[in-house]
Order: sequence, then C-alpha cells, then structure tokens
Amino acid sequence: MTTKHLTLRLATALLLAVPVTATLTVTPAHAFFGGFGRIVYDPQNHAENIISAARALEQINNQIISLQNEAQMLINQTRNLTSLPYSALQDLQQSVQRTQQLLGEAQRIAYDVQAIDQAFQTDYGPASLTATDQALVDGARERWQTTVGGLQDAMRVQAGVVGNLDTNRAQMSALIGESQGATGALQATQAGNQLLALQSQQIADLTALIAAQGRAQNLESAQMAAAQEQAREQRRRFLDPGIGYQPGNAQMFQN
Repeated sequence: MTTKHLTLRLATALLLAVPVTATLTVTPAHAFFGGFGRIVYDPQNHAENIISAARALEQINNQIISLQNEAQMLINQTRNLTSLPYSALQDLQQSVQRTQQLLGEAQRIAYDVQAIDQAFQTDYGPASLTATDQALVDGARERWQTTVGGLQDAMRVQAGVVGNLDTNRAQMSALIGESQGATGALQATQAGNQLLALQSQQIADLTALIAAQGRAQNLESAQMAAAQEQAREQRRRFLDPGIGYQPGNAQMFQN
C-alpha cells in the first residue's frame, strides 16, 4: 500500500472518529489556562490540521523518492561514462607491424612500382639478339632465383599470418568478455570498437597474404614468358646457318 493511500486512510479515520457538527466548548477541571479562560476544542480545525500534516508528509515522501531517482540517475550516468580498463591496441599494432615487416623483406623485386618496371625492362624484356649464350643463361638463372625468392616470401607471409591467429583468438575472447561484462554504454562501445579494430587487423593480414601469393604467381608467370622468349632466340641461333664453310690454308706440321 502506498504512502498516499495510508495518509488518506488515516485522515478518514480521524474524521469519522471526531464529530464535526459544531464547535464544542468543554470545561473540564483541567481545562483552565492560567485563569484567563477556557480552552476551546474545534474538531473540524483539528481534522484539517491532520489532513494538512498528512499532505506535508506525502510531499516529503515524494521529495525523498525524487532525490532517490536523481541519485540513481547520477549513478547510471557514472557507469555510462566509465572507461573500459582493457585495451588490445598494442597487441593488434604488433601483429600489423610483423606482417608489414615480412612484406618489407621481399627479395629482389619488392613491392615498388619503379622496381617492377625496371625489372620488366631488363630481366623480363625481349631476349637480346646480341647477348652471348652465357649472358642468356645467366639471365635465366637470375629470373629463376627471383621466382624462388617470391615463393619463399609468400610462404613467410603465410607463416606470419598463421602466427597471428593465436594472438587474435586470445584478444577476441578477452574483448567479448569485456563487452558482456560492461557496466555502462561507454565500456560497451569501446569494447565494440576494439573488436572492429581486431577485424580490421585480420583483413589486413588477409590482404597481405593475397598480395604475397599474387606476387609469387606473377613472378612465376613472368619467368615462364621470359623463358619462352629466350628459347625462341636460342632456337633461332641454332638454326641460323651462318656464313657456311670458308676454305683456307691450314698448316699441319711445324717446321
């Protein structure tokens, strides 16, 4: 039963208990006040005073409830503004740095547009008609080593991405736990942002892996194309009759 209902019941009971027909003058033996006169008892005034007191009590109770609501609101605001005590940023940055380091250690032809253009103008360009046979062999060996290096780089990036999986799994578990146990909106938002950062790091690893694999495949394809061009040149040289046999003087024995 609420305070308002209790107050109304109390006031009703007092009104029923006290007759309010008229002003009653009572003159008991103890009703004299300093000899100046008699004490007059007014039931209606007494009932109104009780109702006024009940209303004042109800207002006080309402003010207490309002203060309690304001205090709870402040507590909730404090919880919503509490920062998340856990951060996975450092581990995520380290994972990205490891992948970038592996990409930066690319052998021979790196991930650089100018270096790629220069290599395709020299090593992977048309076979030179004036180059010696030894120069052609050396060029083929150089391209083969570049292709092998690209395959090794791709496998190293793959190993690095796989190595990041353990870190990503641990961070994902920790962030989900922090999100579920968040005390306020700010902590939940920060946990969600860190989960998005983890997803971005995984996408970066996937992008690096695809780039490394594509580089290795492209180097292998370029090597095959250059080998075919060199094979045509070597076949042309083999089939070229040249100037043929030219007679000349030969000395069989020394004097």
